[in-house]
Amino acid sequence: MNLPVQTEGLTKRYGGLTAVQDLNLTVRAGEVYGFLGPNGAGKTTTLRMLLGLVRPTAGTVRLLGRPPGAGRLTGVGALIEGPAFYPYLSGRDNLRVLARYAGVGADRVALVLDLVDLTDRAGDRYAGYSLGMKQRLGVAGALLKDPRLLILDEPTNGLDPAGMADMRTLIRRLGAAGCTVLVSSHLLGEVEQICDRVGVISGGRLIAEGTVAELRGTAGLRVLADPLDEAVARTRALVGAERVRVVDGGLELALAPDRAAWLNTELVGAGLAVRELRPRERDLEQVFFDLIEKGTADVA
Repeated sequence: MNLPVQTEGLTKRYGGLTAVQDLNLTVRAGEVYGFLGPNGAGKTTTLRMLLGLVRPTAGTVRLLGRPPGAGRLTGVGALIEGPAFYPYLSGRDNLRVLARYAGVGADRVALVLDLVDLTDRAGDRYAGYSLGMKQRLGVAGALLKDPRLLILDEPTNGLDPAGMADMRTLIRRLGAAGCTVLVSSHLLGEVEQICDRVGVISGGRLIAEGTVAELRGTAGLRVLADPLDEAVARTRALVGAERVRVVDGGLELALAPDRAAWLNTELVGAGLAVRELRPRERDLEQVFFDLIEKGTADVA
């Protein structure tokens, strides 16, 4: 079975600048895949190469088992760098223009308007749409050909909180319906809420890939015990000083959660009052910045 997205050694150079380097990306059928990275990391360049809008310097790209551009990207829908429509046409008429160009029946226009919750405003001029509505109309345009793969470039960029929530709901709905979605973003919360797997790009290089849970990993345990200084000394003696940090009046231990019962017994047996002892997840934001910092250091 062909993977929706597969690249090998994908590279793009502009003169002496390397925008994307040796990118090996795999997106599985039916998943919402988050392409996460800071602005300027190479996300949009990568997406443009996937769609055949930019020619790679090296490497290969296959979408739904075909090279980019083959068969007019049959089965692929995309919204790259924001939508562009005729401002004085209605949302519905703009989609009708696209549908005729794409050879899609007019009945599909009503369906995609309903999918993005724009049916009630479909007769309004595009110029009067809010930014969120414009983004949703752009997604509707990308859905006209009923794609198996949908590629969205920063779809919540510039939206207010309500618009961002609407877009997240739409992407989750599309994923649940079986559409494979590749969405680029620099927003950690967005990726965490909607994506099955995440690829992190920095400096044009893929530096990590996995589920959000896999990227977080198991950080260890959070302990609140009194008196604090004795708790610090005891836990350092038990697990090693390098595994113990004092943070916000408590202890953070690089220790597997299944050792919690043992640790509690040891601390209580030493006369300490244990007020809290729980697994501690790594904060996704800290994971992200740690990955970016490591990726930058590796390049240097």
